[in-house]
Amino acid sequence: MTTPAPIRTVGILGAGRVGAALATLARDAGLAVTVAGSSDASGIARASKADVVILAIPLGKYKTLPVDALAEKLVIDAMNYWWELDGVRPEFSDPQTSTSETLQAFLKDSRLAKSFNHASVWELENLARPAGHPERRALAIASDNPEDLSTTSSLVDRMGFEPVPAGPLANGVMFEPGTEAFGSDASAAELRAMLNRFWTSQRGLVVARNRDKPPAEW
Repeated sequence: MTTPAPIRTVGILGAGRVGAALATLARDAGLAVTVAGSSDASGIARASKADVVILAIPLGKYKTLPVDALAEKLVIDAMNYWWELDGVRPEFSDPQTSTSETLQAFLKDSRLAKSFNHASVWELENLARPAGHPERRALAIASDNPEDLSTTSSLVDRMGFEPVPAGPLANGVMFEPGTEAFGSDASAAELRAMLNRFWTSQRGLVVARNRDKPPAEW
């Protein structure tokens, strides 16, 4: 893994319980944090200036994100598709792609990583542990850029969780809602095993078939 870029400031777009939990973790890690709700234009502008921006707004509102302000920035997608909240959205349920790939197509000039989304809010609020702790929980990370994968892994580690690289952004589908990894509060070894089993799960077989590629190619 490449040397991670230094992170001193974190912007969090989303002022709900998940955003608040992530903000607390980042502050506890010694980072300067700016939090903005999805309708807070001035707060979003300030948060967008941070070294890294974490998205914790409802996924259905992704087209309200400031595309220009997030250009060339590392953006971490911590969002999930909930049809009860977002409405039925075919672009989020399409097995040919992941929700993060849909987001990347919109934020075309941003550098996207997927992480934090599969942890329960309770886990984020209560289970952060220092490196080496025997009960440390793990978080998966997917990104197309090795440097961004490394930087996101470093941030996850600083915020109290064991980073588990999951490969390219397309592999974010392996820890979306409905997968074994989602909400599992797993250790690193357990999470790696879950990710490795994805392509033999019902969801994994459907995704592989619709992408017209056998699991071995992913």
